[in-house]
Parts: sequence; C-alpha cells; structure tokens
Amino acid sequence: MIRLTTTYMKHLPINIFTFILLIASGYSSYAQYTETINSNRPGASQGAFSVGTGVIQLEAGAYFGNESHTLLRTDTDILGADYSLRYGLFFEALEISLIGSFEDNTEFIRIGANDVEFKTRNFKTNTLGAKYLIFDPSRSIKPDKPNLYSWKANQKFKWKTLIPAVSIYAGANISQAINPFLYEGEKSITPKVALITQNNWTGSWVLVMNLILDKLTEEFPSYTGIVTLTHAFTPKFAGFMEYQGIISDLYADDIVRTGMAYLVTDDLQFDVSGLINFKNTPDRWQLAAGVSYRLDLHKKEEYLDDSYEGDRRRKRTEKSEEIEPEIDDQK
Repeated sequence: MIRLTTTYMKHLPINIFTFILLIASGYSSYAQYTETINSNRPGASQGAFSVGTGVIQLEAGAYFGNESHTLLRTDTDILGADYSLRYGLFFEALEISLIGSFEDNTEFIRIGANDVEFKTRNFKTNTLGAKYLIFDPSRSIKPDKPNLYSWKANQKFKWKTLIPAVSIYAGANISQAINPFLYEGEKSITPKVALITQNNWTGSWVLVMNLILDKLTEEFPSYTGIVTLTHAFTPKFAGFMEYQGIISDLYADDIVRTGMAYLVTDDLQFDVSGLINFKNTPDRWQLAAGVSYRLDLHKKEEYLDDSYEGDRRRKRTEKSEEIEPEIDDQK
C-alpha cells in the first residue's frame, strides 16, 4: 500500500479544489430539469444532475440493522435516520445540499461470560456541499443522423453512448467537537470531494458512478467508489443494484445494496432498500425505507430532447417569436 506523507496530505485538498475550479471555468453546461422528481434515493450515490433552479427537495428515510464484529466480540443494533436537503441555486448546473444521518446504537461487548451494554447517540454525518455539472453529452455531442440506405448501420452500437455526464462535488463534513462517531483526534470540520458520472441509456437504464475522497486532511482518510445501476420497469416503478467499496486504514468494506422506488406523483417518491457486506469484521445488514419530495418553484421551462435538430428548431422558433411583436407594434 502506498502511504502519502503528512505534508502532501495537508496540501492535497487545496490542489484538488484548484483543479476543480480550473475544470469548472472551462465548461458551460445546463442541468436537465425534469418533469418528475430527480432523487438520489434509495442508493448511497449522487447523480450527476442537479434538481434545477428554484427547486427545494427533501430526501429522508429511516433504517435499522446490525453489526457483529468477530474479533472484537461486539454486537451492535443500529437505528437511524438519514436526510438530504437539496436546492438548485443561481443556474441550472449548480446544486447545494446538506446530507447527513443520525444514529442511536446499542452495542453489546462480550467481556468474559457477560455482555456489557453501551449506548451511542449522535449525528453520524453532516456534510454541507455543492455539486456542479461540467459536461452533459446530450447538450454537447451532436447525435448521428439516420442512415437512409442501411438498416444495419442504424442498429450498430455507437461508442459515443458510453460518454457520461460529469459533475464535481466539494463539501465540508461538520460535526460537534465531542462526538462518539469521531475517532480520537479527528477535527470537527473536514473536507470531502467527489467525481460523479452518469449515463442515461435508452430502455430506461441509468448508470451512476461516484469516486469519493473523504477526510483527506486527517490521519485516516477514506477512499470510496460507488457504482449504481437503475432500471425503470414502468413509468412509476424502478429498481436498483449498487456496489460500494471503501478503502481506509480505519474502516474498509465491500457493500452491496438493492431496492426499489415508486413514483406516487411527479413530486413524491417512496422507496425501500437493503444492504449486506462481505466480511465479519464487522458483518453488516440493514433495511431502510424513505421518501423524496420536492417543492417545485422552477420558473424557466426546460425540455428533455435528445435531438440536436430539435434544439435548433426551438431556437429558430424562439427567435421568430421575438421578432413578431415588433412587427405588430409597427402596424
């Protein structure tokens, strides 16, 4: 394992933030405001697109589960709630968010022939951050025109469909100075950055990938990768599969999640999910249920149109509509 020096780790967040600013300054893009709610639940990953300007969105849920650690001889019952408050700010590509969780854990430690009980209750995470869409292939890449002479040419695989939308995320983990979920010596404010990609494929398939660098200034930074595959079986019902890999000297794991979501209205969604992992230090399982709701104050109407020519036609129409009132005034 390659170990980073303390000096390098202190400057790494600054270098990453500078890199993010350089990328963001080189692109101009628009998030896709959707007619139906765009929720990150029930998985652990973030999608690349924002909720849209003027949209206030709350995503929350409750979960319970268990962790059993073979070597430490502990058994922990977990009861918690997670939440996410998202808001589209200034322009379509930008979103600010507060993402966190609160847990009430009961831990039993086997000491000799007896089990000693410990209670832990506090906010486990609270992260205030911003996400910015730097590249949207549906806006930036011109689609192929149909080949009128070859059915085979129209049906063949097109490599450009593998190009994802890309977002960057930067935030700060905020905690109380005295918190049982912090390890000894950990600061109450630490940085978190992420690279987010999203592919929207025909047939209602969506692939989201997150590369997350967390607490880089601390003694035990965390590196996480999440891959989420979602499929909409109907306009109302969707399911997902997710893998999360965590690398850290403090805690490392391989986690799999699955679940489903049901769209009640354009602004309301319910979900259920579960997770398991693949080790016994600790062995984990968890069940969860949640809801996502948005208050849609979006003023500028956005259209989802994969057609490049469709965008051009809309621009010509908007231009003609601007000219017509001037002609009427002259009459």
